[in-house]
Amino acid sequence: MVTALDAESVTQRLGELPEWSLREEKLFRQFTFDNFVQAFGFMGQVALLAEKMDHHPEWCNVYNRVEISLTTHDAKGISERDFKLAAAIDQIR
Repeated sequence: MVTALDAESVTQRLGELPEWSLREEKLFRQFTFDNFVQAFGFMGQVALLAEKMDHHPEWCNVYNRVEISLTTHDAKGISERDFKLAAAIDQIR
């Protein structure tokens, strides 16, 4: 069973991911690309990674912008799984 991290742990872990922030009680990051094709290609890479990790993001794409929010629904909050996926996404970008 996956458990949510407490607020102090989330704040501490956010220090390890400087491009990410908290928005609506979820990890959040916005990515901007030169064009739609690059943004969509990035989403494809993230989709394959997320499937492999069995942990899927909430996201939105508008032209060259991709917004990603991470939370663990089963834990009803942010878990270690979210931080692992965020770090892996950062490696793609």
